[in-house]
Order: sequence, then structure tokens, then C-alpha cells
Amino acid sequence: MSALLLTTPAFPAAAQNPQAAVAAPAAGLSVELNDVAASERGCKLTFVAGNDLAQPLSKVSFEFVLFDQKGRVERMAVLDFRDLPAGKTKVRQFDLAGTKCDALDSLLINDAPVCAGEGIDKGACMQGLRTGSKSPVGLKG
Repeated sequence: MSALLLTTPAFPAAAQNPQAAVAAPAAGLSVELNDVAASERGCKLTFVAGNDLAQPLSKVSFEFVLFDQKGRVERMAVLDFRDLPAGKTKVRQFDLAGTKCDALDSLLINDAPVCAGEGIDKGACMQGLRTGSKSPVGLKG
């Protein structure tokens, strides 16, 4: 039994091997462009949004800049993500009339004109914002 105790590490594996540790998400919001699909009206964008802040958001909207394949601004749009409860993930879809999905190269979250919730600073929605894309269209924040 004492041999077993001598060979048992005094520290957890994560402390000895930093790669074994799973990093906790940073406090802030995450927005992922999950899918882009042609629709009857134009282009339907599907986002997965997460709130890792300590407080829920009663309302958040983001100003998006859509870039075409040549890097030119195709249009700007403010999309209302509604509420985002603390510690939760929500899926939001937006159908952009007159926009052709195959013409899009990337999107940029330019600002968060609305970032509201009890005890929430207006800048909290952009501070520490994490973005990503699982679609061919890129997303930056």
C-alpha cells in the first residue's frame, strides 16, 4: 500500500500537464456563425450565441458588416439577438432579404448598439467577444 502512495502524484494531472487542463470559458459572449443557407427571401444566417457573463442579458443586438468575395462592404445590418440568459446558449436565425449567400465572404461584428441587463455595462457585449464560424463564410468580432 505504501508503494502505491509513493507513486500516486501529489498534484492532479492537469497541474502537471497544462494540456490536460480544460480551460474555462472567458467571461463574455460568444457568437458562432453556424450555417448560411439560401432562402426564398435571400440568405438565412444561423448563429449560436452563448453568454458566459455572470448576469443575464435582457436584450442584445449586434451591428454586422457583410463583405463580398472581393472584400467590399455588401451591406450593414443590426440583428436583434433578443435575450441571452447567463450561462446559456441560444440559436438565433435571421433571413436577410436580397442578400445572396454565395456572394458573401465574411461578416464582421462591428458593434453592439444594444447591450442591456441589470448591472450590465454597455461595453460588456463587445469586451471579450469570441467569434467563430462553422460555415464557409468567416466571422470576426
